[in-house]
Amino acid sequence: MSASRTSSGGESGALLARWGRFVHRARWTVLGLSVLCLLASMWVIHVGGRLHPPDIPTVTESARARRLLEKQLKGQPPSFNLIFSSETKQALDPAFRDEVRTAYDPPGPLPMTMPLVSRDGRRTLATVELHGTGAGFASLEFSGLPPDLYPSLRALVRAETLDVVAVGNVVLNHDFTEVARKDLGRVEALILPAVAVLLLLVFGSAVAAALPLAVGALAMTGAMAVTFLLARWLSVSIYAPNIVSMIGLGVAIDYSLFVVSRYREEIRERPPVEALARTVATAGRAILFSGLTVAIGLLGMLFLGLGNLASMGWAGTSVVTLAVVYGLTTLPALLAVLGPRVNSLRVPFLRAEGRADGFWHHLAATVMAYPWHFFVPVVCLLLLFGLPFLHLRVGSGDVTALPPEAEARRGDALLRSEFAGGDVTRIVVVLDAGAASPLEPARVAQAYAFSRWLAGHPHVQRVDSFVDLHPSLNLATYQQMAALAPAQRPPELVEALRHVLGEHVAMLVASTNLQANSDEARALVREIRTAHPPYDGEVLVTGQTAFDLDFLELVLRHAPRAIGVVVAVTYVVLLLLLDSVLLPLKAIVMNLLSITASYGALVWIFQDGHLARWLDFTPAPIQTATPLIMFCLVFGLSMDYEVLLLSRVREEYERSGDNVGAVVVGLERTGRLITGAAAVMATVFFGFGMARSVVIQAVGIGIGVAVVVDATIVRALLVPATMRLMGRWNWWRPAWLALSTSRRAGRAVPNRS
Repeated sequence: MSASRTSSGGESGALLARWGRFVHRARWTVLGLSVLCLLASMWVIHVGGRLHPPDIPTVTESARARRLLEKQLKGQPPSFNLIFSSETKQALDPAFRDEVRTAYDPPGPLPMTMPLVSRDGRRTLATVELHGTGAGFASLEFSGLPPDLYPSLRALVRAETLDVVAVGNVVLNHDFTEVARKDLGRVEALILPAVAVLLLLVFGSAVAAALPLAVGALAMTGAMAVTFLLARWLSVSIYAPNIVSMIGLGVAIDYSLFVVSRYREEIRERPPVEALARTVATAGRAILFSGLTVAIGLLGMLFLGLGNLASMGWAGTSVVTLAVVYGLTTLPALLAVLGPRVNSLRVPFLRAEGRADGFWHHLAATVMAYPWHFFVPVVCLLLLFGLPFLHLRVGSGDVTALPPEAEARRGDALLRSEFAGGDVTRIVVVLDAGAASPLEPARVAQAYAFSRWLAGHPHVQRVDSFVDLHPSLNLATYQQMAALAPAQRPPELVEALRHVLGEHVAMLVASTNLQANSDEARALVREIRTAHPPYDGEVLVTGQTAFDLDFLELVLRHAPRAIGVVVAVTYVVLLLLLDSVLLPLKAIVMNLLSITASYGALVWIFQDGHLARWLDFTPAPIQTATPLIMFCLVFGLSMDYEVLLLSRVREEYERSGDNVGAVVVGLERTGRLITGAAAVMATVFFGFGMARSVVIQAVGIGIGVAVVVDATIVRALLVPATMRLMGRWNWWRPAWLALSTSRRAGRAVPNRS
């Protein structure tokens, strides 16, 4: 059996070898096309596209309620809030009030009301209402303000002696978007120099170290362009560019590192053309299948049903796809141009990469000599790392996920500490009368009973609705008021009703002192939904607590399907790569252990608050979608090194037929390379722990932990131990599968049973 043929993966390896020879011949054409793609991508990025905060899946009850309120309560103009403060003036002083009224630039009265004065009397809360701009804009918090309008309006508000802070959901969404945007450039500026130094240490050559950076830049630029193109037709999350940068810097550089390393190894033994063909047939095949496993995990986000968070899956898949494409086209073309000069500009004190490493040989031999001594303690250790995940709490992201200096967070802190009612949780009940009117006498009576039922709960402080205008009014009075024709209603009544009453809906707002993400608040929402008094119509509940419950239910409903699809398709891809039935199962189990450890770290750090001072964040429940998004990201990424290692082990096994020897040689030959690649990827992901957005911090550190665990504990200890314990069963496959794959590869069937 030909070693070159089998070790390159049979038919697929032969095709890739031919592709490598073709790229060598057409290297200048390939490089020219790559430059054109780069220029086109830069133009698309320059044109840009609008990104959106995470949106609410429209299938949930809370989302339906909010959309119904947007549609029905058309009398409410778009608005946002401003808090004006002074250290010396009282809010009721004429000078204070005059400065508030003239704070709009160009000069003129700001269209706002000032109903609230703070407890200390030195602040006032102004509600800015934008008349004439229309209503019913599609917004996450049904605020009605187009997202592009707020920054320009905020810039026009100035005060000479007063401190002005904006507050509210529009401000919150704007700040989340700005923090995510600024994080991207700031973190990349910190990460790239460190990655360049690591590549130089791995290769010992400036030319070789520059190649992965070049391919990484191409893949990231192309994926950013794809992301902004998608944003022209789809709702794309504000975090999509961060995912592109995070995965692009890690995966594209890693894949290029694998290819360059193998080429440097091959060119010492073969002519440049055959060295490139051999490199593409081996390392190229490994990154192709590795890219497939990563892309499968990312595409799992499409099955989550979590609104525009699916766009992160598309964005991540695009950067992985381009990393593989450029790794099989542009990078081989650059290697064809360079040839042996790939080792130019060597760093004198660094030894050549790619030679056999005695440390990894000794480690593999030791582990395989005593497999149970390593297997049991390591599995127990990984399960121990995952224990904090057992007390996971989830909730929607709130203002504490922003850095302390963010305006929305400062405004929220002032609102809660200085203004009465600023620290309450509001549960919104929507009474939908369908095609009828909520002002019919029977429905008024039902709404009245519903309101009193709500007010009777021990944690409900007050209820606001069209049947709670004043404590002295009784049911009969409310029914009489409801019977008045719109033209006969006093202006005060019209103003009061427009905030809580639509043509077919009525809104009841229950204020409670419970924290929005507390178990008690969630229990209250569940009780309202399941045990409320009768109403001739549909009863819907919304608000932050209701949204948390609905989102969690959505995640739990879609998680089994998403995880099942990712695991099943990954198994098939690994089966094709490794030509084994059991090795893919082993790889998946090892991967799940890595993910368990990363989940434990996620809860230990971001929920329990360890490292909060170092990373500068406020401990809080983990955002509901984060664990499932992390699974989709981590499952493929942490499979990278096992795919590379097992591909090399398979080559050696096909050559020698010795399972133990193949594992030792495979770990020895890839030891330094995988260590360097893992150091690069961990640097990238842990670098995003320096972001100011807690969401990006959590995802970056969580993935970084999984990569480190997979590249050290799993790769160096668990893989050799399990492969020694499984013995020749590593390579077992049914006779029909062996026959079919051997026929496709055009080789004899070895006996593996």
